[in-house]
Amino acid sequence: MNKPVTLPLSQPTAAPKPHREKVRISDLHAFYGESHILHGIDLRVMQGELVTLLGRNGSGRSTTLRAIMKMVGRRSGSIVINGTETLDLPAHRIAHLGLGYCPEERGIFSSLNVEENLRLPPAVRSDGMTVEQIYEMFPNLYERRFSQGTRLSGGEQQMLALARILRTGANILLLDEITEGLAPVIVKRLAEVLVDLKRRGLTILLVEQNFRFAAPIADRHYVMEHGHIVEEVAAHELEAKTGLLKTYLGV
Repeated sequence: MNKPVTLPLSQPTAAPKPHREKVRISDLHAFYGESHILHGIDLRVMQGELVTLLGRNGSGRSTTLRAIMKMVGRRSGSIVINGTETLDLPAHRIAHLGLGYCPEERGIFSSLNVEENLRLPPAVRSDGMTVEQIYEMFPNLYERRFSQGTRLSGGEQQMLALARILRTGANILLLDEITEGLAPVIVKRLAEVLVDLKRRGLTILLVEQNFRFAAPIADRHYVMEHGHIVEEVAAHELEAKTGLLKTYLGV
């Protein structure tokens, strides 16, 4: 059960002015077997934007990310990534368009140490971060670089999962519940990292329950309910739409 929404006092951090559409989803339906999960959703994300998918558990937010990555049973509609229609593309071709997906379960290789995890992912584009750049962004990982995945805290595992995506060169990040269960100091650091990535021009679609984390850093919010997008809220509209958001996201 979700806690009521409390809007933060700080204003959203400004992103570089978006100038190119990176993701456009039109009339997307998604199925797991006979279960119809997404019912014709439409959304767009521009370069340099951080856009959230908000909603209660079971609203279809995580399924939206999986549908983009072709990880659901059946899809229909249109998913355009970097100007390319991807609905009929194989999954590896979709990744090579610049997509990086960080699932809720993180997928750390527990038998490998931090540096081995970082050196494992294949490059999907040529402009991935070096290991040295990763360590500069995540000093905790440098300190734990020889520690096995099983010895990392939840926050360190989340940092490592995000860092592996940045190593591949992905410039469109699909992030699923990256703050769940983490200490406030780690959540604060992740917010700083996402703001930095926006400044670098990366594009982020974020599924998040922690609205206090998402609100100050996001440019726009899509609210989902029962597989539909029921509201789009820009950062400057948050105060005016507090009551509406509480209705959709509260207890």
